[in-house]
Amino acid sequence: MTTQLTDYLQAYGWNEQWSNKSDACSEKLGKAAPARVIAQYSHAYKVMSSSGERLANVSGRFEFQAAGKGDFPAVGDWVMADMLDESPPRAVIQAVLPRQSSMARKVAGSIPDEQIIGANMDFLFITLAMNGDFNVRKLERYLIAAWESGATPVVLLTKSDLCEDPERYIAEVEDIAPGVHVHMVSALENQGKDALLSYLKPGRTVAVTGSSGVGKSTLLNWLAEDEWQSTSGIRESDARGRHTTTHRELFLLPSGALMMDTPGMRELQLWDSEEGWQQAFSDIEDLAGRCRFRDCKHEGEAGCAVQAAIHSGELDGGRYSNYKKTERELARLARKENSTLRQRDKKQAASKNSRSRGHKRRSMEDWGE
Repeated sequence: MTTQLTDYLQAYGWNEQWSNKSDACSEKLGKAAPARVIAQYSHAYKVMSSSGERLANVSGRFEFQAAGKGDFPAVGDWVMADMLDESPPRAVIQAVLPRQSSMARKVAGSIPDEQIIGANMDFLFITLAMNGDFNVRKLERYLIAAWESGATPVVLLTKSDLCEDPERYIAEVEDIAPGVHVHMVSALENQGKDALLSYLKPGRTVAVTGSSGVGKSTLLNWLAEDEWQSTSGIRESDARGRHTTTHRELFLLPSGALMMDTPGMRELQLWDSEEGWQQAFSDIEDLAGRCRFRDCKHEGEAGCAVQAAIHSGELDGGRYSNYKKTERELARLARKENSTLRQRDKKQAASKNSRSRGHKRRSMEDWGE
């Protein structure tokens, strides 16, 4: 790209790698220029361009060609857009540059489709409060999605000031999160911030995810040393939080890092996550490799290393149950997705044949004339 980019894009993570991707794309899009999606609303986006912030929409052609929701821009995406000379300044998004990472989940409902939670993150902070809502089975689901995303997962145990035995919580998380760094933080008591500074380098993007009320917005305000997001407490009856973040947004921290705040999720429905599932349960996968038989179902076969580990206490039975549960969930999703794709292919083929017959009929009529 020949245009000299301003500090706006560089501050939001622009580098040589993204420049190369945009060069490959710009040949097809003419005057389209790069921008980063920094906020996502119901029917619009906010992007950071070389000239500053702009509201943006996707073009009609983009919307027509998108195969599903996962093809649309998400917060963190780098896009190519036409910059309109209007007041206030607007942009029309023509293309999304290939993502380096993306966290996805299945949309609500029976139709299998993908929703992108955030894109192009370097680290994914999975927040879990050390209170009555603490649940390692729920954390395992987040770890599946995190490993699948391509970003590096990091677990943050929040609200340590409300916990009488934080070491127990840390041990439980470390047992089910092999290879993942775990940090205990408290914004109220200003504890644990130093441990996070190594992730918050200039140009890096960190997304924060987790259930409602675990302290994601509080964490952002604490690291920003300012009140950027509103916060609320939790219900005393069940330790559940209320939604305070209503949309996804990317913030530039004083350190130069970018932090993505996301609305809390009551439930994380998994999307295509085979590799993430294997990584999240790598300890069980390693045990399965030691079974006497390659096709061992771990249901009582002789020489089953998995069942032996459960009986000895090396492997928690609840973790193994969740391993099997999420395996079945992903298998059902794959079957639904394949069925949807087959139906879509049939409709496209039928439409193509119909157009072909119509063209042939018109040609014959023209010949007859």
